[in-house]
Amino acid sequence: MSATHRRSVPLAKCYRLLNHGPTVLVSASHDGQRNIMAAAWAMPMDFQPPKVTVVLNKSVWTRQLLEASGTFAINVPTISQIDIVETVGSTSGLEISKEKDVDKFTAYGLQTFAGEVVKAPLLEGCAAWLECRVLPEPHNQNHYDLFIGEVVAAWADERVFSDGHWHFQGFDELRTLHHVAGGHFLVIGDGVDGKVLERSGRRS
Repeated sequence: MSATHRRSVPLAKCYRLLNHGPTVLVSASHDGQRNIMAAAWAMPMDFQPPKVTVVLNKSVWTRQLLEASGTFAINVPTISQIDIVETVGSTSGLEISKEKDVDKFTAYGLQTFAGEVVKAPLLEGCAAWLECRVLPEPHNQNHYDLFIGEVVAAWADERVFSDGHWHFQGFDELRTLHHVAGGHFLVIGDGVDGKVLERSGRRS
């Protein structure tokens, strides 16, 4: 996706970028090193200030960069990026990082752009991006691998998200992915208005 379709999302509405439960890519950078990984367990947590949570295992390189920098980014990939999701989710950036000046972005030819607030790289081609500042919670981080981030800037592709709502019709290649285990994914469907269901008698 080019910057032509990238638009800032008001922080009051940024929770909606994750509210539909997509698989995400978490990126972080510190001291000249950067990494990106897939994460199925991420969700919005609060409205104001907007907060999100993400679970990152102690063994992953992205977590080490996140803890060192105090910031990270959540990228919401699309169906057209499923190969990227599987690739960065099944390889270790820690092993790659042992080679000088080599990381997943360069190894796999991933294009990025700079965010507005944090230094974590944002992956081109996604449907949405959230820049986050870590809110330290040592107990949650050490015992549950759970990190809380305050969203300090958010972006979305206006072709599928505008006025606080997702609308994927006509842009199937931008539909978001939803991991259901075992390397299997579902793809987001079309929206349904709750009032329509109520009128049709399908809603209890």
